[in-house]
Amino acid sequence: MPKPDTNPQHALLIEQVRQIADGLAQTFAPFCEVVVHDLRDPEHSVLAIHNNLSGRAASDPATELGRARIADAGYPQVVANYANHFADGRPAKSTSIGIKDADGHYIAALCMNVDLSLFRPLQSALAQFNATDAGAVRESLDPANAETIRRRIDQFTTGRATSPQLLKADDRRALMRELQAEGFLEVRRAMEIAAAHLGISRATAYNDIKQVF
Repeated sequence: MPKPDTNPQHALLIEQVRQIADGLAQTFAPFCEVVVHDLRDPEHSVLAIHNNLSGRAASDPATELGRARIADAGYPQVVANYANHFADGRPAKSTSIGIKDADGHYIAALCMNVDLSLFRPLQSALAQFNATDAGAVRESLDPANAETIRRRIDQFTTGRATSPQLLKADDRRALMRELQAEGFLEVRRAMEIAAAHLGISRATAYNDIKQVF
């Protein structure tokens, strides 16, 4: 196996990976450690480490995953969001991206390790904030049953592999025809609710209805 940087194309590719790592590290600091590995030199594979959370250093050896890629060019190129942990036991979420050369051989890896322990206080606070009393009095803040209309519109658009705001005029009219037939347009403020969910004006919604009936 050649030593690092003996192949100019490999050196250029790895330099681009280093630049990507630097940008990712600046974007996700301080929660995410970003590491660049040169898999051509597994005993000293760590080329760069940003937002150091694991305590490793440049020239440290490749991990088990890195060695698996070296041994098998068919190893998955992207392994995302797998459970991991740092040396002191802190939980982590990791993603590893293998970098291949033109011949399909792994020469580098870009790895990201998120320290999940940093988010535990926030998770606890959000859980407390979002908690509701299941046995409390039931009340609806949606007297016009707007959510039912929105769900019906979403069902219609899902069947056409689109979103409410992207429906074409012909499809909107077909939707209005179905809403009318199923009684949804009899609900108070139904046209206003439908228009808002479709991202159109009430005037446009009423015009669609006129085109149908």
